[in-house]
Amino acid sequence: MNSLTIIILAVVGGVLLFTLFIYNSLIQARLRVKEAFSQIDVQLKRRTDLIPNLIETVKGYAKHEKETFTKVTELRTSLINAKSPEKKAEVNNMLTDALKSIFAVAENYPQLRASENFKALQEELEDTENKIAYSRQFYNSVVLDYNTKLQVFPNVLFARLLNFKPAEFFGATTDEKKPVKVSF
Repeated sequence: MNSLTIIILAVVGGVLLFTLFIYNSLIQARLRVKEAFSQIDVQLKRRTDLIPNLIETVKGYAKHEKETFTKVTELRTSLINAKSPEKKAEVNNMLTDALKSIFAVAENYPQLRASENFKALQEELEDTENKIAYSRQFYNSVVLDYNTKLQVFPNVLFARLLNFKPAEFFGATTDEKKPVKVSF
């Protein structure tokens, strides 16, 4: 073998190793996005499992609030059936608003607020809401890292060639972006 052949083989081998390194790092980043999204799913599932118990507890005190319960139940079903991050985010935000109305209903029933079962469910839901917020924040950070990795040079060349697509953020709805009004 002459030195030119060795140099060509070394360059080809280097390019192949470099391509393999970039490909593996893109795969790892994409898998981190999927894992982070599954953490959101776990917390959303936890919340949807708690909702029927909450509704049944409140129903016993507030029999005439059927419309509120129906809306929460429908949104819970929609959240379970949502597949994409955008749809899950949209339904999640609507469900959060609907749950606020359940707690508003509960404010009208002092006996309900004093119920240990209701307090425990409310604490579980608050804990779950915090975990959802954290999972959402973590997911968006991972998506940012992944999308950045797809767009920096030379990764952008390989990402396009290997058909890697940017991930979507778990975003806030327009209502969540509005400033909160506080009045005394």
